[in-house]
Amino acid sequence: MKTSLLLLFALLFLSLGLTQTQPIGPGRRQAERAQVQAEKDMPPPNAQRPHLDYAKARTEADELSKIAQTIPSDVDQIANGVFPKDVIEKLKQVEKLSKHLRSELNP
Repeated sequence: MKTSLLLLFALLFLSLGLTQTQPIGPGRRQAERAQVQAEKDMPPPNAQRPHLDYAKARTEADELSKIAQTIPSDVDQIANGVFPKDVIEKLKQVEKLSKHLRSELNP
């Protein structure tokens, strides 16, 4: 009985000693409070996707397709020694439309 009581006190003393931590300095507490306040002040992230104008996207996709279909014949003309004057503009337009569509579909 005496040893079990002594053992109980020893375990209690050891458990209290292990749970004690180092004191936290005032600077650390102030930094933690500032961080919590900053997180409260931060607006929540915008989870909604921006509205996509499907009609406009479809129109641009159709225009892109129409222009892209003319490129192979222009390349054939270049192979025959004739350089179509609008081929560079068509390629620029294809690039512009595809970049815009990509940015609209993948914000």
